[in-house]
Amino acid sequence: MIFGAVERLLALRYLGSRRREGFISVIAWFSLLGIALGVATLIIVMAVMNGFRAELLGRILGVNGHMTVYSNTGPFADYAELSERLQALPGVDLVVPQIQAQVIVTAGDQARGAVVRALRPEDLARRKLIADNIVSGSLADFEASEGALVGRRLAEAFRLDVGGTVTLLSPQTTATAIGTVPRMKTYPIVAEFQVGMFEYDSSFIYLPLELAQVFFRMKGQANAIEIFVSDPDKVAKLRGDIRLMLGRDWRTVDWQEANSSFFNAVKVERNVMFLILSLIILVAAFNILSGQYMLVKGKGRDIAILRTMGATRGAILRVFFMSGAAIGLIGTLLGVVIGVLFTDHIKTIQGWVEQAVGTRVFDPEIYFLTNLPAVRDPVEVLQVVAMALGISLLAPLLPAWQAARLDPVEALRYE
Repeated sequence: MIFGAVERLLALRYLGSRRREGFISVIAWFSLLGIALGVATLIIVMAVMNGFRAELLGRILGVNGHMTVYSNTGPFADYAELSERLQALPGVDLVVPQIQAQVIVTAGDQARGAVVRALRPEDLARRKLIADNIVSGSLADFEASEGALVGRRLAEAFRLDVGGTVTLLSPQTTATAIGTVPRMKTYPIVAEFQVGMFEYDSSFIYLPLELAQVFFRMKGQANAIEIFVSDPDKVAKLRGDIRLMLGRDWRTVDWQEANSSFFNAVKVERNVMFLILSLIILVAAFNILSGQYMLVKGKGRDIAILRTMGATRGAILRVFFMSGAAIGLIGTLLGVVIGVLFTDHIKTIQGWVEQAVGTRVFDPEIYFLTNLPAVRDPVEVLQVVAMALGISLLAPLLPAWQAARLDPVEALRYE
């Protein structure tokens, strides 16, 4: 039977013959473009959301440790020995003893809350996100003086610059002859940092550990130890090892626990966007379905002739199935090409759009990021392709089945 070789030729002929059938041709083109745009949009949006998550995660974990260890009994003096024991655990890259505290910052007639992170200057120099984003002053000044490193936006809120001073008020009180008063100390600003997240740039102050020990009355003590690991996704195992080593008098908080609400919201948003954008492909698949039904309706005479020449119902089904599936296959491949090219050149495209509209597409004042990030995951691309091909291959099955069941006698009765 020669129809096995002819089926593909017939399918291509019917696919190409739509140019003579007006409305069917329009439906076919819209179906192909719909599949292509749906696939490309899914790839682009998923890449941008992956990039957004990676950028935020990099900033959050660049300022904060992957895990922080606290004592349930308060500040502790053996932080050096404890740091060495934690550093010996597998997977641990860096251990930083420090003092973490909340204060009220005043300058002039203004006041606002802030977070103090006090650590050794050499440990701060290892924080690349901080050390590489000093916008005024230098880390050398931080190491050599009894001053503070403040976020750029915090300094701007008080209209201060390097050389100015800020006063810190601790919730802890000091007994005096006139009663108890909040502990207060004025520090010069020796440097400013800007990591690109408003939360940190507007509320974080870094002090040398020894200065903070005096101010917070923790002489020779720390109240937290931050841990940086080689694989942030494996902190759960490390948490178990630390609890086994230190016992019940210690507690740990990892980055997943501290930011669970935020990253869960990003995950939900990403899943919802995937679902919504998948509807584009589904609508295009319905266009394939309707176009194939109209094609079968218009090719009744051809189907009857093929059947009388010896074509089986299976051959007719395969002809019309391949005709419709080709639209989905071509559209999917075109969408992948568009999506990959777009994500590879997203910064260039962002620049073109900004020049065209005269405004910033990704304003750092709102999003805290200067560029539109895009991280393409090959597994996600394969998932999008598999979904698009699955929907596209299911769509022409019903019309092809109807064509295969057509009775040649009925089709030729009125010819």
